[in-house]
Amino acid sequence: MYEARAPETPALPTEFPRLLGDIGGTNARFGWQHQAGSPITQVQVVPCAEHPSLLAAVQHYLGTQQLPPPARAAFGIANPVNGDAVRMTNHHWAFSVEALRAGLGLQRLLLLNDFTALALSLHSLPAEDLRAVGGGTAAAGAAVALIGPGTGLGVSGLVPAGPQGPWAPVAGEGGHVSVGAMNAHEFAVIEVLRQRHGHVSAERVVSGTGLPELYQAVRQVQGLPADDSAGAPQIIEAGLREPGSAAEHTLHLFCRFLGDVAGNLALTLGARGGVYIGGGIVPRLLDFFVASDFRQRFEAKGRFSAYLSQVPTWVITSPVSPALQGAANALDNLR
Repeated sequence: MYEARAPETPALPTEFPRLLGDIGGTNARFGWQHQAGSPITQVQVVPCAEHPSLLAAVQHYLGTQQLPPPARAAFGIANPVNGDAVRMTNHHWAFSVEALRAGLGLQRLLLLNDFTALALSLHSLPAEDLRAVGGGTAAAGAAVALIGPGTGLGVSGLVPAGPQGPWAPVAGEGGHVSVGAMNAHEFAVIEVLRQRHGHVSAERVVSGTGLPELYQAVRQVQGLPADDSAGAPQIIEAGLREPGSAAEHTLHLFCRFLGDVAGNLALTLGARGGVYIGGGIVPRLLDFFVASDFRQRFEAKGRFSAYLSQVPTWVITSPVSPALQGAANALDNLR
């Protein structure tokens, strides 16, 4: 998390209106909050590739929605946030947080990892925006985990913060942990990727950028020619439409690897409060995912299988990015 403030903030600064953002590697989503407690409105998706900078994308949104200059803003961004200088991992945008604040004329700009923002929204998600996968019952007051394949693989969570507050978000880069295999075929697929990249991270196989990589590795192991024209949308469409195809097999591996990584995350955080699955990919293959081996692989942790069988898992199906609400919560609660 990194915060930029105006040099001479008034003693009683104006809190509203607020500009909220969820900045991914492919799309940026913006929303508007008029006053305290009001819903987030005027949500708009802005393709990142259509704008040379984040500042230009924000200005486009404000102009399109005919909005006045906001007083404050909070953006979740699909990137580590370690200081004023930000260079996106999965996109060409690079900027200074302070320069962005000044360019927008903001009193305060809070920048945080997009999955930290999403984690801050978890406890306010309505039941109708969640699809349960498998069993388990959330333990009250326990940590929760968050993982989500989008352009990359986001990972976060919430842990009890004790006397300093009810919950503390986890800001990390868990999408870059090493991925593992459970059988000879999975070893063969991962070996193809290892030869190509050296380190095979979870993001290499469980993300929008990783899905084509996984698909090409599956085709190579199956002795099929490469199909370099297939992107993630085409692979998902073919996998759902063509039983027995390399694309369908790729989707099955995607679900298994995601289950394995999610189970590791649940054990690491002690996430007896449940594991939430965000990102844009899983909702697009929701019924396939629910029927897949995800949950079996999630629980397949030897002596701790019984432990994980009690941990619920949900897919976030909200039509509007919950990370926008998380960004608003961050402005209220994080300093």
